[in-house]
Amino acid sequence: MPLSVGTKAPDFTVKDTNGNTVKLSDYAGKTVVLYFYPKDDTPGCTKEACSFRDYYADYQGKDITVFGVSMDDEASHQRFTEKFSLPFPLLADVNGELTKAYDVDGGGYSKRVTYVIGGDGSIIKVYNSVKTETHATDILADLKV
Repeated sequence: MPLSVGTKAPDFTVKDTNGNTVKLSDYAGKTVVLYFYPKDDTPGCTKEACSFRDYYADYQGKDITVFGVSMDDEASHQRFTEKFSLPFPLLADVNGELTKAYDVDGGGYSKRVTYVIGGDGSIIKVYNSVKTETHATDILADLKV
């Protein structure tokens, strides 16, 4: 069962698509969209990633950081990013620690769940059911930004 609204988001330190270290604590004071997905370059995951790609400028204009998370490695993330021109980092949760901390472990893959984390580090919105093609705009509409 995913974490609930009001819960303090677990901090993490992982590598992104390009091997850079990403820490949630580095984004204190900012809104972070942390979307978990099962696997790079699969139909639903591609639609979801492309939804965020297509509306990424809207997120940047609102000072919202977007991270995709799966248990794929950096090389897989790089291929996925290049193939679909994704402008945001994907986090490589190869050991599943992040997936487990956010309680979205599907048994070897991340379940499709999105958390919106407020500037104070608490979870302000949880999406357990996602329409992959419209997910990015659904979040923007819900945040009323």
